[in-house]
Amino acid sequence: MPAVLVLTGAVLAVGTIFVRGFEPAGPVSSPLSGPLSGPLDSHVGGATLASAIDAAQRRLRTVPKDWSTWAALGSAYVQQARVTGNPAFYPKAEGALRRSLELESATNWQALVGMGALANARHDFPAALDWGRKAEKVNASAGSAQGVIVDALTQLGSYQEARDAVQRMLDVEPGISAFARASYDLELHGDVPRARYALQRALDDAAAPADVAFCRYYLGELAFNAGDQAGALKEYDQAIAADATYQLAYAGRGKAAFALGRTEQALADYARVTQALPLPELLAEYGDVLTAAGRTDQARQQYDLLDAAQALFTANGVVDKLTAARFAADHDQPAEALTDARAEFAARPNALAADTLAWALHRNGRDDEALSHADAAIKLGWRNAALYYHRGAILAALGDRDKARADLTTAMGINPHFDPLQAPRARALLDSLGGPA
Repeated sequence: MPAVLVLTGAVLAVGTIFVRGFEPAGPVSSPLSGPLSGPLDSHVGGATLASAIDAAQRRLRTVPKDWSTWAALGSAYVQQARVTGNPAFYPKAEGALRRSLELESATNWQALVGMGALANARHDFPAALDWGRKAEKVNASAGSAQGVIVDALTQLGSYQEARDAVQRMLDVEPGISAFARASYDLELHGDVPRARYALQRALDDAAAPADVAFCRYYLGELAFNAGDQAGALKEYDQAIAADATYQLAYAGRGKAAFALGRTEQALADYARVTQALPLPELLAEYGDVLTAAGRTDQARQQYDLLDAAQALFTANGVVDKLTAARFAADHDQPAEALTDARAEFAARPNALAADTLAWALHRNGRDDEALSHADAAIKLGWRNAALYYHRGAILAALGDRDKARADLTTAMGINPHFDPLQAPRARALLDSLGGPA
């Protein structure tokens, strides 16, 4: 029986569907990650978070055993880490949340949710799922508990269970976070129109400037990933107009501007966002745009900063081999790429990890082994140009020219500007095989 996802009065029948949700330690705006990007629910404005943290700290100086305020403080620290790109807030979050649970463990679903969100941010997805399940047992009507569960299950590749959890979230708390996760689910399954509709529902619920910016940014991501760079640019501009402090919108505008040939604007936007939000993913993107623009010395500076940022995240408990593996595979470090990709796939065997492992295997000349993982990566139906480029390159290496041309044609049809360095290589490979199928 076909699955149906009910979005508060709207039924989206998708054959077998899935769920927009998790955003790792920091936003991922790469063509592989789709619209991931600030961690879900991080649309809370930075000023609002700073105010909430200050108020909680003042309260705890007066009432140090207020377990609910400890829980709120810990969760605010998790969000602050994501909004600022500073993982040093994660240990602070853990300390506050554990203190909350020491003071009250039986009914304290808020701290359990906070611990789950923290575990997701650190990429400890089995632990996140466990915390989310514990929170659900205490308060089954908490949408935030379902959000933790959705994010963990999605990253672990348990897509059917993730779908069930997103429906529960829509049932108990149909708001921006639930609609955003539903959008990501639908996008993963190739249903871009309904993914856009779900985000529009989120936008309809948005009142605060940061909420509007969040929704507009992800509408921009959907447009960009579908090859509509001009439409994406309009959404990113509207995100910035709504909240000029929503940093991811500058990264989105930068990549759209570069795709449209506006190099100087792109570089200015990337310079701004990487100063304010120095995440490994964004530093890698900026470096690649600089490389594509012929500014190799500046690109190397960004790649050096990427190494430092990854070390900082690791020191604060974040385990992210995916970014490292993809960067290494694309920058002539095949052995390192394969080591990290194998570790990532073992930890979370989802579509992205399968694709990353396939690409790392290809870079090591192990195309027979790579193909099965590339097949798994596109199994959901995700309309992701990078996935089809990778599979096409693997098929070409195996001598299957016709299938390679078909996949490369699909990649270029989805988004001919999916990556500043890889898209030109995909186009050149397709031309070498005789052009579009």
